Amino acid sequence: AVLVHGDNPACGDEIHLAVKFDGDGGLEDIKFTGRGCAISQASASLMTMKLKKKSRAEVVDMLRAFHDLVTEETRDASKALGDLRVMQGVRKFPQRVKCAMLPWRAVEQALEQGAGEATVSTEPR
Repeated sequence: AVLVHGDNPACGDEIHLAVKFDGDGGLEDIKFTGRGCAISQASASLMTMKLKKKSRAEVVDMLRAFHDLVTEETRDASKALGDLRVMQGVRKFPQRVKCAMLPWRAVEQALEQGAGEATVSTEPR
C-alpha cells in the first residue's frame, strides 16, 4: 500500500490518498480524505470511484486522458472518463487546473512509489 500526501499551496487544497495494489499492480482499493476547494474534492471523489479495481495500464491511460481533458482544447473528451468529463471546464482557468490535477498527481506518485509514503505538490519545492 502507498500513502500519498498532496498539496496545492496556491489554493490551500490538501489530499491524503491511500492506494492498495493487487498482485498484478492494479488498484485493488483507493481512498482519500482531504480539504480544499470544490474542484479538488470533486476531482478526488470522481477519480477514486473511477480508478478502483482498474489495472495499472487502465489507470495510466485515464491519468493521461484526464490531464488532456483539463489542459487541452478538445471537443472529443474520452468516453472512458465518463462522469469525469464534468471537469472539462476548468481548462479555462489555469489555477483551477492545479486543483483538478492534485489527486491525479497523487495517484501518479503512488504508481511510481509502489509502497510506503510519499508527498506531491502542484508547486515546485
